[in-house]
Amino acid sequence: MAEAQDLKNLLLETNDEYRRLASQHHELDERLVQLESKHYLSHDEQLEEVTLKKRKLHLKDQMEAILREYRQGHAHPTPA
Repeated sequence: MAEAQDLKNLLLETNDEYRRLASQHHELDERLVQLESKHYLSHDEQLEEVTLKKRKLHLKDQMEAILREYRQGHAHPTPA
């Protein structure tokens, strides 16, 4: 698990696209926390919440794709 976090930290430092996606993901998360702290959500806020969750998931998928590509490009061949 620490290895995965190390890789995420490395990509945050070295990959502009990953950093941009992570920043957007964080912004959406902050807005969701605001919405979830309310006792009652209006219809518009409920729609916003659903939309934000979908956008956040899409960003996470894109970030995971970058992680996979990095791992594949930096995989160590196993000795035969």
